[in-house]
Amino acid sequence: MSEQPASLPSLPRLNEPAPAFSAHTTAGPRALQDYAGRWLVLFSHPADFTPVCTTEFVEFSRLWPAFREIDCDLLGLSVDSAFSHIAWLRDIRQAFGIDVPFPVIEDSSRRIAHAYGMIHPAASDTSTVRGTFVIDPDGMLRAASYYPMTTGRSVAEILRLVRALQAAANHKVMTPSDWQPGQEVLQRPADTLDASGGFDLGSWYVRTRRL
Repeated sequence: MSEQPASLPSLPRLNEPAPAFSAHTTAGPRALQDYAGRWLVLFSHPADFTPVCTTEFVEFSRLWPAFREIDCDLLGLSVDSAFSHIAWLRDIRQAFGIDVPFPVIEDSSRRIAHAYGMIHPAASDTSTVRGTFVIDPDGMLRAASYYPMTTGRSVAEILRLVRALQAAANHKVMTPSDWQPGQEVLQRPADTLDASGGFDLGSWYVRTRRL
């Protein structure tokens, strides 16, 4: 008898409300509603005391002031216990001289991990993959990505992503590849021939401007 394929995780969808949660963290109780009015990067890591996760936490901590400058909070998560989180954060401070300034969720029940699709059936165990979720001030999910356990994320790219999402939301524009604050943004394409400039030469669907 052939084996049944593993069921796929339920993945949250962009531009819909992010799954609500409340949990214990290394900084006490936290709930999604606590971040109302601010941007939030919620990110999962497979396990405490692992090399790739440690480098990510060091980099998130290093760029913490830059996230705060744009009204964006950080919130980590793994299925390890709060005791494990605390021991690991203390070890990071001792080994790297870095204080991790953001909370880390204890999700031993895997309730939040399942709600956000952080545990994938094809993974080697029940640890979370490297899920990253950008949630806007209204609690809407604006971006999501999943990395395998073996590969660290670019925290600088996550910061750039939040800045680009903020520019799009605040100014009703789009941002080109590798956009950085201060660079030109893309105007939304015209949807009529006259608005596009008729048959004038030039690209009517790729037009840039300064904010």
